[in-house]
Amino acid sequence: MGDGAEGLVDAEARIQDRLDEIAQARVNGRRVVKNPELEQRLQSLRLARVDLERQVAAAVHAARREQLAGALAEIDRRIAALTA
Repeated sequence: MGDGAEGLVDAEARIQDRLDEIAQARVNGRRVVKNPELEQRLQSLRLARVDLERQVAAAVHAARREQLAGALAEIDRRIAALTA
């Protein structure tokens, strides 16, 4: 019969190998961003757009829907300006 600790060592080795694979995948999968500030601004605008879309779906008053539509148009304009 084998030693019980032997299985534990093997499990730890497999776990460490898997963690190394995950770390390597992160490094390989990372995009190279030319302008990180621009990318951050675009991501912020996209998140704000998603939030506004959620608010539009929940809004019941017409005036509030108009305000949100105007805000969405402004965000779209800013995104277009940054990507142009």
